Amino acid sequence: MSRLGKTPIPLPKGVEISTSKDGAVSIKGPKGQLELQLPPGLKVKSEGQVVVVECDEKAIAQKAFFGLFRSLIKNNVHGVSEGYEVKLTLIGVGYRANVQGQKLDLQLGFSHPTWVDIPKTIQVVVEKGTSVSIKGVDKKEVGQFAATVRAMKPPEPYKGKGIRYENEYVRKKEGKAAKGKA
Repeated sequence: MSRLGKTPIPLPKGVEISTSKDGAVSIKGPKGQLELQLPPGLKVKSEGQVVVVECDEKAIAQKAFFGLFRSLIKNNVHGVSEGYEVKLTLIGVGYRANVQGQKLDLQLGFSHPTWVDIPKTIQVVVEKGTSVSIKGVDKKEVGQFAATVRAMKPPEPYKGKGIRYENEYVRKKEGKAAKGKA
């Protein structure tokens, strides 16, 4: 049995959790609403301002999901109450970002601009043209969109040009050394 799965999840003020008979968990909060489908054998019980995930002791297959779904519910509770944010930085001469409607326009040194469709559940804000802030309720969606944008031009190891996470450290390689005359 998972020790992580047994720990209760505190509910912040303004967050409500409800379950249906088919195992769907709905979490509502000030930032939005998220749903999660539980596998059979797992149950969610709300006890005041605390949520507990329970597992059938005999179901061995469900024990593997016990801690996972407790963490997913905790992430969803945090998302609907406070939200998630990932910041990206564009480093390079002429590298720029711009939001136009539901598209993110990236100029990354290619001969053409690169466009990325922004999902409806995510807000993107560009500051100073080189700093991109991605905000949303669902941790998975925010992280996946940030990874998709970063994959357009990951940081290269010689000069460090590219798109990187805000506090990401890029190890730099030494350039090719010139041969000495013998």
